[in-house]
Amino acid sequence: MKINHLTSAEETLMRLFWKLESFYLKDIMEQHPEPKPHQNTVSTYLKILVEKGYLSTEKEGRIFKYNVLVPLKDYRNFLLKELLHHFFNNSGKEILQSLILENLIFEEDLKDFNLTIEIPPAKSKEPHFEYVNEILNPKKDKKKDKNKKKKKKKD
Repeated sequence: MKINHLTSAEETLMRLFWKLESFYLKDIMEQHPEPKPHQNTVSTYLKILVEKGYLSTEKEGRIFKYNVLVPLKDYRNFLLKELLHHFFNNSGKEILQSLILENLIFEEDLKDFNLTIEIPPAKSKEPHFEYVNEILNPKKDKKKDKNKKKKKKKD
């Protein structure tokens, strides 16, 4: 099954649909948080999501019952693979390294997976105070700049 990208509005509705799994249009209108979209807007999105293969329909009398075809887990895996492909050169190691460096995952989290990874301490660069030095010692810096300019003119 090929999974297609969702717009942010479609994704927002799908989050609600994943919770409901099977629903009618009236269920969505009742469950949707404020501000509620117009029923025609939701109906249009339902049609689009059916076309994209995320939902299926069953006609029950005069109304349609919708069922989720793409589970949340499959969509998350699709997005993760896209992220790996486009930003991390298909490298799980690179994404894990990024998560660690950004403090989004910690050594304790990795212990749950029985992984033995040593995380090196973060290297901090010494701050460069060029602007502060310029403010504190304005005359010295100006003299140096003048001398540099004179040397350049002589050359």
